[in-house]
Amino acid sequence: MGLLVLVAIALAVFWSTIRSYAMTGTSYGARVACSCRYAGGRTLSDCAKDFEPGMELVSLSEDASAKSVTARFALMFSQTATYKEGWGCVLEPWD
Repeated sequence: MGLLVLVAIALAVFWSTIRSYAMTGTSYGARVACSCRYAGGRTLSDCAKDFEPGMELVSLSEDASAKSVTARFALMFSQTATYKEGWGCVLEPWD
């Protein structure tokens, strides 16, 4: 019980930092992977190789018909980048 309380307190204290890093990581992942996939013409699995160290927890999925890539972190945070002709890949607004 004590360990559970300690974990809950740690999450409460560090939630803002965790959230910021997760949002930054998913935004970076979506933007880089979208550009690599739709501007560079590479496969999505090949694009994941371009990630910086520490990005292993960010997963990617694509919607080929919308020319978009979504990056997710731990099923809690996600960000989508969509390829727009003439503009490249742009991030969708955060909710």
